[in-house]
Order: sequence, then structure tokens, then C-alpha cells
Amino acid sequence: MSRILDSQKRIALVAHDNKKQDLLEWARFNRGTLSRHFLYATGTTGELLARELDLPVTRFLSGPLGGDQQIGAAIAEAKIDFLIFFWDPLEPQPHDPDIKALLRLSVLYNIPTACNRATADFIISSPLMQTEYRLDTPDLERPARLARHF
Repeated sequence: MSRILDSQKRIALVAHDNKKQDLLEWARFNRGTLSRHFLYATGTTGELLARELDLPVTRFLSGPLGGDQQIGAAIAEAKIDFLIFFWDPLEPQPHDPDIKALLRLSVLYNIPTACNRATADFIISSPLMQTEYRLDTPDLERPARLARHF
């Protein structure tokens, strides 16, 4: 199966507490590009981004209060086209299962996902950001085939 990502992408932006400043700096640097797309974010991150960039940001709940799950659901419903998630691999999070579920869904639904600034830079500067893009997605409605044993 596949779907077409419009030239105007729906971008989810998420950052752990000690990565929020990194995300804000990255977003400020890329404000011009981000302004041509639809922005979504979890609670505090969304508030900071909206104020810093003076752009509309659709906000979900805070990550620990269910925001990560809301973004995961939006990915599964094809309402988010790509994920920028600056997370801290050295800081344990009380909602770690939600974080892993969000990352699992971004991989399962084959959406571009950046977990650090370098990857986010490469994705946002790609010529594919300005065009339509055919995204292959899994056919999760089709029953899995059983392996044959000979």
C-alpha cells in the first residue's frame, strides 16, 4: 500500500526536557522551511515553539500525560507525515513505554523520523520536503501469511 505526502507536510515535533533547547534552536534556524508546513507538538514543546517561531502549532497533551500516544495515533491514522523527536538516550523517562511505542509506530508506518539534529537537518533540507512523495505503508489489514514448513 502507499499514500501520497503532499508538498505541505504535517510535522510532529517532540523533545524531552533537556532536549527542548536543542529543538528550539533547530526550529529557529529552520523557521522559513517550517512555516510552509503544518506543525504539531506535545504540550510544553508546542507552547515553546509557537511562542519562539510565531507560527501556529497544533498541540497535543504533554508527553507523560498521553501526548506521545496521541501523536502515535495520528501517525497510525495517516495524519502525521513526519516526526522530529529529540529524545535523551541518557535520561530515563517515566513514560518510556510510550516513547518506544511512538518510535515503533513511526518505523512501522514508514514515516521519516529524526531523533537528533543531524538527521533532522538532512531530512528538512531534502528536496523531497518541497514535493509530493509516494510513501509505502504496510498493509496491516491483510492477514499475515503463515510460513510453510517442508
